[in-house]
Amino acid sequence: MSDRPRLGVSACLLGEPVRYNAGHKRDDWLVDVLGPLVEWVAVCPEVEAGFGTPRETMHLVRSGAEGVALLTTETARDVTTTMRRFADGRIEELALANLDGYVFKADSPSCGVEGVPLIVSEPLSGDLAAGDVSTGSGLFAAALMSRLPDLPIADERRLADPDARRHFVERVFAHHRARKMDPS
Repeated sequence: MSDRPRLGVSACLLGEPVRYNAGHKRDDWLVDVLGPLVEWVAVCPEVEAGFGTPRETMHLVRSGAEGVALLTTETARDVTTTMRRFADGRIEELALANLDGYVFKADSPSCGVEGVPLIVSEPLSGDLAAGDVSTGSGLFAAALMSRLPDLPIADERRLADPDARRHFVERVFAHHRARKMDPS
């Protein structure tokens, strides 16, 4: 067991060129400040699910009867089943990986923790009509948070706030200390 906390992280935040445009969103604080203190477990759900880079952008669509779907933006190809199948397997691996926290990419239809746009495809209630936009979590992030509800979670936008950053780091190190005391 490492003496450093293990954190799952959206690979693009570490500077890996895995985004839809084969770019990245390297976060200097994560890499240069937090990085030396932790062990990263980098994950890119889109690449690992087989979508590759570069790739068509994706968005979430909410349908009353079918829940939330992940569709490609230009061709409207439904890749929900592929992403959910990948997420189920990868999250089980992560559940066994002794993680002490996870940092997701904000606004991502797979990794966004909150505030990810959900396009409504048919009326859901008197408040939302077809074409309206609500918000939710990305498919991978929602599945991981459901499976590991006690894991400290943040995204890079939340970590830009010094108080939220300090609170997240404290929770990660407390989780790590507790895990080291109970190796089961």
